Amino acid sequence: MNQENREYHRPVMLSECIEGLDIHPSGVYVDVTFGGGGHSRAILERLDEYGRLFAFDRDGDAAGNAIDDPRFCLINENFKFLKSFLRLHGVRSIDGLLADLGISSHQIDDAERGFSTRHDGPLDLRMDCREGGTAADLVATADEKELAKVLRLYGELPNAGAMAHAIVVARDSKAITTTGELCNAVAHLLPRGRENKTLAMLFQALRIEVNGELEALRQMLAQAVEILKPGGRICVMSYHSLEDRIVKNFFRTGNFEGEVKKDFFGNVIAPLIPVTRKPVTAGEKELSVNNRARSAKLRVAKRVECEL
Repeated sequence: MNQENREYHRPVMLSECIEGLDIHPSGVYVDVTFGGGGHSRAILERLDEYGRLFAFDRDGDAAGNAIDDPRFCLINENFKFLKSFLRLHGVRSIDGLLADLGISSHQIDDAERGFSTRHDGPLDLRMDCREGGTAADLVATADEKELAKVLRLYGELPNAGAMAHAIVVARDSKAITTTGELCNAVAHLLPRGRENKTLAMLFQALRIEVNGELEALRQMLAQAVEILKPGGRICVMSYHSLEDRIVKNFFRTGNFEGEVKKDFFGNVIAPLIPVTRKPVTAGEKELSVNNRARSAKLRVAKRVECEL
């Protein structure tokens, strides 16, 4: 990977992801979170001339990292449209899929995107700048009860109600349009010593709501299992408990509620078999050079060999 792409986004648990995919050289693979292309390049290195790799990224900036390789195709769309866009390219089944959820280093470092509490910029938080309302729109229009629900569900903030009230009070005086203004609105509610962590939870909640991230994840997983070949692998790396719970339940039970269904003989009825009993986490060596890997959890599952 060149220096430019490394700065865009350093791939997390690269070797663990590649090992989890168990790549067949002539297979068809999908990287639904292309970003800087680190994982995609590693997959391509293991494909022969007949192998193919499709990558998705809803962020237009990722197009600048597109790989010049006839075996590669970058689709600038939300991965919730996985099946539709693969079919447009004549693909109805795949050998493996990789998802590195969350936000890229590039998005965090670009003040204009509004993802970071460290930079003052427009309160945007959209993954795809072509569509939908911004976080500023959400903060401006949501009523206090609705806002508190978003902060509680997606940020898991214990003082979600107080934060929502503080935001509503602040916006009544002046519209909240920048990340700095949002931080200032809730500054008096930040626990001492946990200011940055609490702000990160606040921004996470707004980001998930603005981008519909959890619903997109559910849609992608449901579609992935439909097109994954028997024995094919799916690897998902998550960065917070909300995502990880969805992945864990789906890998284990085939549904998002975690409801275990068994056949007459007591065998679990599910389209996937977890390959990793517990989530894989980054080693100390990687953590020393890539702090973003600290919260990453990788889960791997494979498609059952026969139809249920």
